[in-house]
Amino acid sequence: MKEKTSKVTDSLIMGEVASEKELSIRNNEDITDAEIIEDDDKFWAEENHPNFIESNTSAISLEELTTKNIIPTFSDNTLTISHQNFIGAVTKVAEQVFGGLTPVECRVSHPIIGRIPSAQHKKASELREDEKTVFYQRLAWVAHVKNLTRTINNQTVHLCIGGVRSYSEDKLYRTQTAMKFKIFVGWKVRVCSNLCLTCDGFSGTIECMTEADIMQKALELFSGFNPHKEETLRLLENLRNTEISEELFCKIIGRLRLYQFLPVNEQRTLPSLEIGDQAVNAMVKGYVSNPNFGKKEGEILTCWNLLQLANEAVKGSYIDTWLDRNQNCTDFALGIQKAIEGNDTEGYSWFLH
Repeated sequence: MKEKTSKVTDSLIMGEVASEKELSIRNNEDITDAEIIEDDDKFWAEENHPNFIESNTSAISLEELTTKNIIPTFSDNTLTISHQNFIGAVTKVAEQVFGGLTPVECRVSHPIIGRIPSAQHKKASELREDEKTVFYQRLAWVAHVKNLTRTINNQTVHLCIGGVRSYSEDKLYRTQTAMKFKIFVGWKVRVCSNLCLTCDGFSGTIECMTEADIMQKALELFSGFNPHKEETLRLLENLRNTEISEELFCKIIGRLRLYQFLPVNEQRTLPSLEIGDQAVNAMVKGYVSNPNFGKKEGEILTCWNLLQLANEAVKGSYIDTWLDRNQNCTDFALGIQKAIEGNDTEGYSWFLH
């Protein structure tokens, strides 16, 4: 792949990006060139492809989000940054840094339903569609980069970008304050839409007043993430080299269950774990029945399978906790691998005994 350099100097009505940077994406000689798949858009547009998050979410198009949803305001009627403007700010930066993106896939939850004033005396059954109003408290969205595709452990993965936003974290009952968002960039497994999220590709919670602030934070995250970074790719690929026997898998599951009930002061001496009991149950079910990463006759379970079973399990998380738990799954799988190989320095060996 040829060197690609982008300058981000965009201005928004709400303000300007604070700094101008040149961003380069260079291909490492040891890394295979990205593969461009011509029918990729068609695949990701199919209704039956796996969702990147499940829980209590529902799909919504960006057009519907833009044209049919009201935009909440603060108590002084100051406008919040809408979901669609959040998406637009991040994708604008991502396209200039990484190249073309596929259509955005959105999942929403916690609808706030209302009606226009002229319909206040109507029965619910009598309301016309144009008399109903709605906005969704929580939003998660992803789009993947068209020209950055890799194969890791016999699975096709795409570089994808996305974000999470929850109005419940913004104090809308007060005058305007900074709003909270989360942004990420990472590799997503095509066959199941599981996200392999590492700490260098996750912004955590950012607080922004304007769309320009969001663009600046996105620029900082994307400029610090090298999609051809050998260390990150090799970490994920090497998970396949560490085997997990059924006996060891059962020990890990047992320790995961035990962890939930330990005293807080004892939990603090162990690695942070955000995989709850419901997700642990899903991992066990996946071990038995997951067609891609579960137990198969004649095949050996590895730390790569453990990562994907955990990723699949946390898809049941609420939108506002999904990204944090997803990154925690990656940390957990990498920690277990180090413990098995005798290189543990963070206390993951506790899960093996």
